[in-house]
Amino acid sequence: CFQLERPASGMSGLGESAAGLPASRPVAGGRARAGLSLWWIPLVQLPVDTRCTRAASSLSCLRSLMRQDVRNRTLRAVCGQPGMPQDPWDLPVGQRRTLLRHILVSDRYRFLYCYVPKVACSNWKRVLKVLAGVLDSVDVRLKMDHRSDLVFLADLRPEEIRYRLQHYFKFLFVRDPLERLLSAYRNKFGEIREYQQRYGAEIVRRYRAGAGPSPAGDDVTFPEFLRYLVDEDPERMNEHWMPVYHLCQPCAVHYDFVGSYERLEADANQVLEWVRAPPHVQFPARQAWYRPASPESLHYHLCSAPRALLQDVLPKYILDFSLFAYPLPNVTKEACQQ
Repeated sequence: CFQLERPASGMSGLGESAAGLPASRPVAGGRARAGLSLWWIPLVQLPVDTRCTRAASSLSCLRSLMRQDVRNRTLRAVCGQPGMPQDPWDLPVGQRRTLLRHILVSDRYRFLYCYVPKVACSNWKRVLKVLAGVLDSVDVRLKMDHRSDLVFLADLRPEEIRYRLQHYFKFLFVRDPLERLLSAYRNKFGEIREYQQRYGAEIVRRYRAGAGPSPAGDDVTFPEFLRYLVDEDPERMNEHWMPVYHLCQPCAVHYDFVGSYERLEADANQVLEWVRAPPHVQFPARQAWYRPASPESLHYHLCSAPRALLQDVLPKYILDFSLFAYPLPNVTKEACQQ
């Protein structure tokens, strides 16, 4: 880390570097001068980036850029390994089809968004519909139609796809891989009858002794769900638990920004600022009734599952952990006793 100084009232009194960072210098000692406050940023080399303009500068913007630089370095290191795809047309046909079906297009604001189920994708689709003039407000409470009035890269011709991949701002949002799995498990098997019948019944038949030929599928346990994932091919999984790597192919597509579910509202509104969305379009706030899967709930479910089962599941999602810098879960006996 590097200790910098800035005016206590904001950044307007400081010049900016080409990377969008305020022109600052190390502070000698640990005490702020009059009119200055101390702050800390990671000492990383940011790419030249003008998205934090003087009008739009904020500490949040600078932190987002620095987090993104660290994540970009990780992506470059992993994706630079031999055999990793460097272009969507390097992918097998099935993988490319999955990718193009998950990238949404805004031609008016020149951006591409790869949606990841269980990472606020419904709200992002709502935002796209507002930007396209289909909805009046992101706060309109209608059941989300996940296909109508949306444009996907898969709808376009190859030359149109290539142009947009080269010239548009590209982003996605990610979440702790196991927390995303728990969210999908709770939602789809606890609330959605279609999933209980299509997937839940099959899971119970496969993995529960004495289940009978026609189980309801509405009482799938989390370990049973994990056993199902162990036996599934990641490339053929349902999108709600397919690894982000297979959904969005972050090596084949060079994303400009990877936002985090953990900082959803701030990162999302930063993206809207960067693509010059109208000021009145803000990312929808989380509803008061919504209770996302928490780290505590995840810890409980993981500690309740057989450790050998977790060891079999983790390799399916290891690229999501490594590419997006999420720590592997601590399910040691000591951690689970806490």
